[in-house]
Amino acid sequence: MSLRSLMGVVALIVTVGSAVWVPAALAQEDYGRWPLLRDPFPSTGGGGVMIGGYDPVVVDGKCRTGFTATLPDGTVYRNTVEFDAEPAQGGILCTNGRWRSADGSASGTTPFRVFIRDGFRRMAPAE
Repeated sequence: MSLRSLMGVVALIVTVGSAVWVPAALAQEDYGRWPLLRDPFPSTGGGGVMIGGYDPVVVDGKCRTGFTATLPDGTVYRNTVEFDAEPAQGGILCTNGRWRSADGSASGTTPFRVFIRDGFRRMAPAE
C-alpha cells in the first residue's frame, strides 16, 4: 500500500470516528427521561437526611418551593429553596439552587436539579 493510500485510509477512519464519537461533556442530557420527583427523597448531602414536601413552581423566572429536611433521629427542619429557571427541551430546568432555613439560621447551595414539563416534575438521577 502506498503512503498516499495509507494516509487516505487514516483520514477516512479519523473522519468516521469523529462523526460517531461525541465527548460526554458535549452530549446533552434528556431531562424528559429523568425519574419523576419522589416525596420524600434522599438529600444530595447524604447522611440519611430525607427531603420532603418538595413541589417547585416557576414564579418570576425562578423555581421556588418550601421543603423539610428530616434527620435520621426524626428532627425536622423547615427550609425554602430558589433555583434559576432556564427554558430547556420544552420545559423549565431548575438549576443553581440556593436554600435557607425558615428561621434564617442556615443557608447554602445545592447541586440538585429539577425539570418541569407538562405538569410533571422530574429529578436528576443520582450520580
